[in-house]
Amino acid sequence: MKILRFLLAAAPVVLQVASAQTAPAGADPVVLTIGDEKITQAEFERIIGTLPANAQAQMKTPEGRKGLADQLVELTVLANEARKQKLDQTPDVKTRLELNDKQVLASAVYRTLGNSDEAAMRAYYEAHKGEMEQVHARHILIRFKGSAVPLRLDQKDLTEEEALKKCQDLRAKILAGAKFAELAQTESDDVGSGQNGGDLDTFGRGTMVKEFDEAAFSLPVGQVSQPVRSAFGYHLILVESHTTKSYEAAKPDIEKQLGPAAADKAVDELKSKVPVVYNDSYFAK
Repeated sequence: MKILRFLLAAAPVVLQVASAQTAPAGADPVVLTIGDEKITQAEFERIIGTLPANAQAQMKTPEGRKGLADQLVELTVLANEARKQKLDQTPDVKTRLELNDKQVLASAVYRTLGNSDEAAMRAYYEAHKGEMEQVHARHILIRFKGSAVPLRLDQKDLTEEEALKKCQDLRAKILAGAKFAELAQTESDDVGSGQNGGDLDTFGRGTMVKEFDEAAFSLPVGQVSQPVRSAFGYHLILVESHTTKSYEAAKPDIEKQLGPAAADKAVDELKSKVPVVYNDSYFAK
């Protein structure tokens, strides 16, 4: 069978959309007809929206959308044949259909239950504002033996003592007037950032390894750190700016943080209002 797993997983929603008999009014062209069933562009794009993110990415090309349409044709033809054979009336299939229906509805309402109100999100933001801090920093990395960072071509594999001494010497040069970015380009063993003068761009707390993170967020703007040891080697860090992520920028992350707890609480409240009786003689077995 050519039907992909992700399409089968979305089948309850797909079949519901695909069973529409008439296109809605307005500029919404029919893009697929399967027997008497017509699927408009808007309906087809809603089907795409039910798929996992990686599958949706494949739908950005005409080939991807055509492939999905081919699979939808097969799925619909088979589903219609199942109805002709009255398989949808068999106990096993009826049970699965009912469970699928409940799963789709439960998933939809769970997402709404997880919507935190504005006041709660702003309160969370204010209480955790320190965690929203960001820095824009550069670094120079001097690796030592055992580092996970590859040894650069024609470079000596330094001991920890040698790496520390080199890092201290570079810091002295910077304090004497050498450009941090220029030394990063020629001396840093982090060749990726080194090509950009050691620029690590802007990052939040917890993004870097612990030792680097603590040093960067405690360092005043414009000051070059003492050598900071990590598993990668010794770092010199230059912080170019300290900022705090705005509420609007932090809002998506706050929603992800608060959403599950809010939804779980709402689920518990809903369950508490519904009488539930378990047959102990059956479930105790």
